[in-house]
Amino acid sequence: MEFWENSALELVTTVLGIIYLYLEYRASIYLWLLGIIMPALDIYLFATHGMYAYACISGVFVLTAVYGVLCWKLGLPQGEERPIVHLTLRKLMVYLLLMVLLWWLCAFVLRHYTDSEVPWLDSFTTAASLVGILALAAKYAEQWLVWLIVDVVSVVLFVQQSLYFRAVLYAVFALVAIQGYRKWSSLALAR
Repeated sequence: MEFWENSALELVTTVLGIIYLYLEYRASIYLWLLGIIMPALDIYLFATHGMYAYACISGVFVLTAVYGVLCWKLGLPQGEERPIVHLTLRKLMVYLLLMVLLWWLCAFVLRHYTDSEVPWLDSFTTAASLVGILALAAKYAEQWLVWLIVDVVSVVLFVQQSLYFRAVLYAVFALVAIQGYRKWSSLALAR
């Protein structure tokens, strides 16, 4: 029974993930609504598979979705959204430093305080995902490159943890990330 419960939940969050990705590709503010629902469900899914960092980052994603809506709308005239822009070198360096520090800290916690079998991969995807979601909230075109890396590593992690629907979803995410980067880059250059 537990297999079917987890598989059903995994399937539901996979479908929500596909819709989320479509909305992200279109740069639709409605992606943030699914950015609350899907990760809220993922907290349980990942925790039951011993992927504690992924469960934690899913909780952060719920909070970040609220932040994302505010970033895309705050301080802008009614009906307008924040434009898509390119990441500066300085901001890139800040994001990389943040990611490395979070990766190390998360891996340390998972290795020493949990029974995680995948502390380094789980920590990497968690740290990079946090950077990716912050870059998405700021509407940087390069957020797609972060997601491409996260998606490829996540496919490996999900296969290791027997989360096959999610592995397929993240393989699709990786392919769309390439197209998303191309589209968002062209939109950023048009400004």
